[in-house]
Amino acid sequence: MAFMDEFILPLAFALDLSLGDPRGMFHPVKGIGWLAQRTETWLRSSTLSLRLAGVVAVIVVVGGSAFSAWLLITLLSQVHRVAGLALSIYLLYSSIALRDLGDHATAVQAALEAGDRELAREKVSLMVGRDTASLDEGGIALAATESVAENTVDGVTAPLFYALLFGPVGAIAYKAINTLDSMFGYKNDRYLEFGWAAARLDDIANYLPARLTVLTIAAAAAIGKLKFFDTFKAVFRGARLHASPNSGYPESAFAGALGVTLGGERSYGGVVYQAPLLGVKPGECTPLVIRQSIALMWMTAVLFLGAGMGIRHFF
Repeated sequence: MAFMDEFILPLAFALDLSLGDPRGMFHPVKGIGWLAQRTETWLRSSTLSLRLAGVVAVIVVVGGSAFSAWLLITLLSQVHRVAGLALSIYLLYSSIALRDLGDHATAVQAALEAGDRELAREKVSLMVGRDTASLDEGGIALAATESVAENTVDGVTAPLFYALLFGPVGAIAYKAINTLDSMFGYKNDRYLEFGWAAARLDDIANYLPARLTVLTIAAAAAIGKLKFFDTFKAVFRGARLHASPNSGYPESAFAGALGVTLGGERSYGGVVYQAPLLGVKPGECTPLVIRQSIALMWMTAVLFLGAGMGIRHFF
């Protein structure tokens, strides 16, 4: 069984590559979301300040999710060793979103290649939060490419990073942090205070994975005969310009590797926002660039996992 312990993460990774997100089965993220909603309702009815209530929500949801994963693995392992391993593999598998992210982007690419701009807008709206109704072909391709770049960390390398360090419990804890940020991390009247802790913890959790991912994006760019040196140039030039302390790193790296410019004007709820321009070449996004970004993401994920497994084995 020691062999299985060593390879549960590669097995989970292979499951995601083969099957994508588990459907027709209980997904841990749905459970985390349910717990977050109930916790928010409970805390908003308390006398705590909104910021303190948000801190308590983070402790309850992240701690509760991690503890539940540990407890279930422990209990099933007591029943049978294989049962515990199977649950561990499933929890790891459900924490990785490589296949689904690629499938979403491929759907946008295919719609653009077929000349169906309305379908492409519909498909890209499933990937991004910006307004998509008025996007032209370049804007649609840009949105899809940026989503692949940003979510390479959130949906792939960051879960792998914490899985490599702390196993299935670490991966689930990270997914809880990421889910809380997606639910509470808005800078609006409702969540500016309550979501403060969730947003800050997500920033902290992604700090190292975002920067380490740049190295594997560069290596993947070299293997894919993309722009290796421009990957680093783009990161040094633009990563810190991004509103997020972490998202600028993978987005800049992808922009450099693909030879395009990411960022620029976009709107959210009708409000126009100017994102910083990332990259070192003035290239525009196209369906081909979407395809290249998907391949770059896949290679980055494989290299990140391989490097992580090698380092863990060495130490």
